[in-house]
Amino acid sequence: MTITQEQATWFAQTFGQIADNVERAILGKRHVVDLVLTSMLSDGHVLLEDVPGTGKTSLARALAQSVQGTNTRIQFTPDLLPGDITGITVYDQKTGAFEFHSGPIFANIVLADEINRASPKTQSALLEVMEEGRVTIDGVSRQVGDPFLVLATQNPVEQAGTYRLPEAQLDRFMMRTSLGYPDHAATVRILDGAATATDDLAPIITPQALAGMADLAAGVYVDALVLDYIARLVDATRSADEVRLGVSIRGALALTRASRTRAASQGRTYATPDDVKALAVAVLSHRLILHPEAEFDGVAPEAVVGQVLLDVAPPSRREAG
Repeated sequence: MTITQEQATWFAQTFGQIADNVERAILGKRHVVDLVLTSMLSDGHVLLEDVPGTGKTSLARALAQSVQGTNTRIQFTPDLLPGDITGITVYDQKTGAFEFHSGPIFANIVLADEINRASPKTQSALLEVMEEGRVTIDGVSRQVGDPFLVLATQNPVEQAGTYRLPEAQLDRFMMRTSLGYPDHAATVRILDGAATATDDLAPIITPQALAGMADLAAGVYVDALVLDYIARLVDATRSADEVRLGVSIRGALALTRASRTRAASQGRTYATPDDVKALAVAVLSHRLILHPEAEFDGVAPEAVVGQVLLDVAPPSRREAG
């Protein structure tokens, strides 16, 4: 289904209203709010690499409140088991039958706090649900939520006692970003009590309508020249001198889906190279595996993607329009 201009205009207005609402609780972080909302509407998940106390939990709650969705928080620890996330079946002596007790993964927005503190087995349980959108226990498959967004966090500073996420699992996240500290002006406003409590936020849209927005975003037109541009960007990451393993086809598909959503959020029925550029660092950088020599020299994956964007010429507006 191709999106109409009228639908794109409504999409952009609603997207802006949701982002404005969330930003009432998360002051001065509009760019990150837009990225997370774009990922949610693109059937993706987000990895937040941030130090404690930057508002990750507030972001998840504010987003859930804005879309009238359910939200849960899972604190990952070394002794956390897969069943603690997905849920378990328990024998009920009164009824003589096994009953399923759902885990915290059954929600619209799940905050997976410090995901790298859990064992690889528990990490895999979460990432499997992220990929499939459902949980299968004792042969019974159950949908976890629609829409469904996992906001996973990692503390990049404190690495003692952590299990680093394997590169293949990092690839499951559509985007990686960071809230970071607010700027001076936003900090003063927060200290003055300007931030709205998440429980006081008014709902903007229902989960069903949000799922409809995701369907509309999937109908955004992407010209063959824009697809060629994405493919050339991905190819360039694979041949970069600092890179041992470049972006996978999953990464290219994620960038295409996110570009469609961003185009709709701007009120357009078609994606442009500017949409691709705006999202490339957040979508591609965590998928790169650098050579040890490049890591030792302090090269960041974000810098590699930035250089690729400079080196690979986008199609002209006349060609792609």
